[in-house]
Amino acid sequence: MATLSFLPLCLVWLVLLGAASAQLSSTYYDSSCPKALSTIESGVTSAIQKEARMGASLLRLHFHDCFVNGCDGSVLLDDTANFTGEKTAAPNLNSLRGFDVIDTIKASVESVCPGVVSCADILAVVARDSVVKLGGQSWTVLLGRRDSTTASLSAANANIPAPTLNLSGLISSFSNKGLTEDEMVALSGAHTIGLARCTTFRSRIYNETNIDSSYATSLKKTCPTSGGGNNTAPLDTTSPYTFDNAYFKDLINLKGLLHSDQQLYNNGSADSQVSKYSSSPSTFSTDFANAIVKMGNLSPLTGTEGQIRTNCRKVNS
Repeated sequence: MATLSFLPLCLVWLVLLGAASAQLSSTYYDSSCPKALSTIESGVTSAIQKEARMGASLLRLHFHDCFVNGCDGSVLLDDTANFTGEKTAAPNLNSLRGFDVIDTIKASVESVCPGVVSCADILAVVARDSVVKLGGQSWTVLLGRRDSTTASLSAANANIPAPTLNLSGLISSFSNKGLTEDEMVALSGAHTIGLARCTTFRSRIYNETNIDSSYATSLKKTCPTSGGGNNTAPLDTTSPYTFDNAYFKDLINLKGLLHSDQQLYNNGSADSQVSKYSSSPSTFSTDFANAIVKMGNLSPLTGTEGQIRTNCRKVNS
């Protein structure tokens, strides 16, 4: 009888051990690459000093990576003769930036400890470091992701939330990734930094009524009815290079740049949370940090899955 009862306990222990081994850890590189985090931080600092906008671009890379088959570095893969990656997907083409910065940081990390730190983990760390460099709150990044050996153009087109989505579409898009409406609103606060292209907000400024009229008029100078699709405007009207809660104040003033932005404050279920964040920057900071850690846990490759790419743009040969 003792033997019979021991077997299930043993199996339970093995299952628990397997689950634990698949978890990410804040101390993952402490012994294998103790200089990893400081090396990445140095690269982010250098990039943002050269161009403040780069902070928003690096944060966005992590988001666009995680929403397509998990946080696996797939967004960084270049197309090859036999392989179509995610860079030409509609949400990414002529829009995602910072790939060269990731290349530089990866090369620096490889010089310190070759073949140890994944590109997926670099994306997670640069997202945090970018927010901190632009005045936002820090958080503990969980590490141990490995890199994918494939990517999905179709999944990128289907899963990354479009700037044309209504509130229900945004809620569904995030819910499909296990993120709540509250977490969606918090993560949308990433738009307190960065710029957007005319092509993403042209329809809003010419056709929508839930927009401040003087704001719309000023944007039309940047974004004509035709042409100028790559002209840019700040997502946050007052401090696009500072990670703060100004984005939510803009929404209350009907100055959301994208259709999807203003949907968060449009007589719907997210209004109260937008109001809360607009009056409490500390609440927003805390909720954003918690939400992005959860997002960073989306379907990571761990253990023997995937690989540690030497070059983030291509699969190891």
